[in-house]
Amino acid sequence: DICDETAVAALFSQLQKEGTHLYGLVNNAGILRDNVIWKMPTEDFDAVLNVNLKGTWLMCKAAASIFKENKQGRIVNIASRAWLGNPGQSNYSASKAGVVALTRVLALELGRYGVLVNAVAPGLIDTPMTQKLTDDVRQKLIEAQPTRSMGSPADVANAVGFLLHPQTQFITGQTLYVDGGKSIGAGL
Repeated sequence: DICDETAVAALFSQLQKEGTHLYGLVNNAGILRDNVIWKMPTEDFDAVLNVNLKGTWLMCKAAASIFKENKQGRIVNIASRAWLGNPGQSNYSASKAGVVALTRVLALELGRYGVLVNAVAPGLIDTPMTQKLTDDVRQKLIEAQPTRSMGSPADVANAVGFLLHPQTQFITGQTLYVDGGKSIGAGL
């Protein structure tokens, strides 16, 4: 449970006891509870912020101590293009905007210790979640993409792998968009 500070501390303690060398952390946990603001229960807002932002913060906090001591490490937080704002996602967009801000702050705090912190912000990716959309909705979303296509989970994984790679030594505090250009313009 990434929302439980005791559980997160126990996880990292166990890794250290096992002698696991921690080089990188990818924060990929996240949930959705979409609704327009006037219909969104406060519990749904809290749940999304708790997992998507607080959970990411707790994992970063636990890893930061180890990385700081080791004088190296990589953190890649999974944000979303939705941090720029999506109707019906006030909670999700706010949580992912928080992840982007957290990433930038941690890059400033940890850079002097050899720790690089970045984010990946996926857009329209072909996943079980987007496969649940109606064909019409999927097609409209695809047509709104500058590339007129959806990304794949491999596209996101490749971006994460790039940011974790040992030869990537001078990129920190950045958000890498994996969104087919959607973040720079729509309806092209």
